[in-house]
Amino acid sequence: MENQLSDSPLSPAPIPLNDSDARMWAMFAHLSAIPGSFVLIGSIIAPLAIWQIQKEKSAFVDYHGKEAVNFQITVAIAFAISFLLMILVIGAFLIFVVGIVWLVFTIIAAIKANNGEYYRYPLTIRFIK
Repeated sequence: MENQLSDSPLSPAPIPLNDSDARMWAMFAHLSAIPGSFVLIGSIIAPLAIWQIQKEKSAFVDYHGKEAVNFQITVAIAFAISFLLMILVIGAFLIFVVGIVWLVFTIIAAIKANNGEYYRYPLTIRFIK
């Protein structure tokens, strides 16, 4: 009798997510940045972790995970620039504006993902394509 296990790959193929689960994970990719923001670079690490774990299971989650990570990196850069501009006093205002924009766009993206819609963050540098 031939051994059928020798023909299989080392790791099994990921089980695709159903539509409801894909929308939920896509939403989590966006919302995970909010509690992650309480830790230095946590707002990047949390969406990155969700994206890396779920991207093979759904093209929808893959898209939203990339968007979330790209947006969080862009916002981290904006916060860093605003922090440096505190020397010129304008940085305090910019940090407030960046924080409000970050929160609003993150919530909008999470709602769109939960509704099954593709959302592209405005003013975002696409580091991950």
